[in-house]
Formats: sequence, structure tokens, C-alpha cells
Amino acid sequence: MNKRYMYASIIKRIIDFILSLVGIAVLAPLFLALIILGVIFMGGNPFFTQTRPGKDEKVFNLIKFRTMDNRKDSDGNLLPDEVRLNKYGRFLRASSLDELPELLNILVGDMALIGPRPLLVRYLDRYNEEQHHRHDVRPGLTGYAQAHGRNAVSWEDKFAMDVWYSRNISLALDCQIIIDTVKTVLNREGISSETSATMEEFMGTPNGVQATWKPPR
Repeated sequence: MNKRYMYASIIKRIIDFILSLVGIAVLAPLFLALIILGVIFMGGNPFFTQTRPGKDEKVFNLIKFRTMDNRKDSDGNLLPDEVRLNKYGRFLRASSLDELPELLNILVGDMALIGPRPLLVRYLDRYNEEQHHRHDVRPGLTGYAQAHGRNAVSWEDKFAMDVWYSRNISLALDCQIIIDTVKTVLNREGISSETSATMEEFMGTPNGVQATWKPPR
């Protein structure tokens, strides 16, 4: 058993469990404060839950703090994301505090601290063969793509980063991603794409379209 395999299959999970447990305990006062603020600014339930595909495309329930309210038009349809993403929600998203409840997902083993972000279940049928390999590992609270462009890079580049990470997991790489993520959050980089308040829906990679991102040497 080589070192990379041992880290990816055993040690990484142990570290994730310990750090998520410690994080939940230490951040309990912050959790409570955000729950109260969420009730106030979101007009009710401060949590957002949604099914997402995890390792080997097994579906689990992701939990986050809600960043969009439930305002609807006269016909009862939810208003566009950019309208429902209020100032409090923008603060949560810019600071990445909306992701904190995912420590619970990490604790139970649905997620890891570092890995490709868990996306929508309906995207599974839209991935090409290569893109499916992003699910060879547990999804993460943050990942290589989040630390290197976040929502400001194309889906193709994002998935290329995810697949590269899944094939090159190491303790050194995870530590570097944590450092780069902190820099990205502090600099408020890549919060939105160029044309959306969040990120456009992935509709599949058109024939002939390829990622422009190149792996680091």
C-alpha cells in the first residue's frame, strides 16, 4: 500500500472526522448566532438542504445555511436568484459561512474537508465520461477549483481541476488548498460568474469544447 493510497483511503477520513468534530465544538457559539440571524433575515428556516451526489455518485442530503429567501411573484413562482440573494445572504456567501453546517456532513462521512464540491443530482446525466471521475472521491467543503477561481471559471475548467485532484490526492496538496482557499475568501474572489449572481446551470459540455486549465507542474 503506497503512501498516497493510504492517505486517500484511510488517513484523510480520520483527519476529516477529528477536525469536523473539533470544528463543530469550537464554532458552536457562531453556529447559534447564525441560526438566529438566519431566522430573522430569511424569514424562517435558516437551513437549506438538498440532495447531492457524493463519492461513487451515492446521493446524500447536503446541509447549508440559507442564502436566498423565498420571495415569490404573483403567480407563486420563486423570484430569480439575484433577487432572492439578499444582503445577508451575500455576506454569508462571500465569507463562505453558509458552508459551515457541512461540517455535519463531513462528520458522518458524506463529505470531506477537501474535495470536489457536491453539485446537483441532475448534472449526473450531463457529465461526459471524464467528468464523472470527479465522483471517485468524497466531495469537499472546499476544493482545488474553489481555491482557484471559484465561480469565475468555466464548468469545463472546474471539472478538469476536480478530476485532476481526484487522481493526485495528497496531504501536501490538501494543505495547500486550505491555504489558497483562505486567500480566496479573504480577497472575495470568484463569488459570482460573469453572467450570474451565483453560477449558471451546467447543461453539459458541447462537442468540441475543452477545458483550458492546465495542471500545475
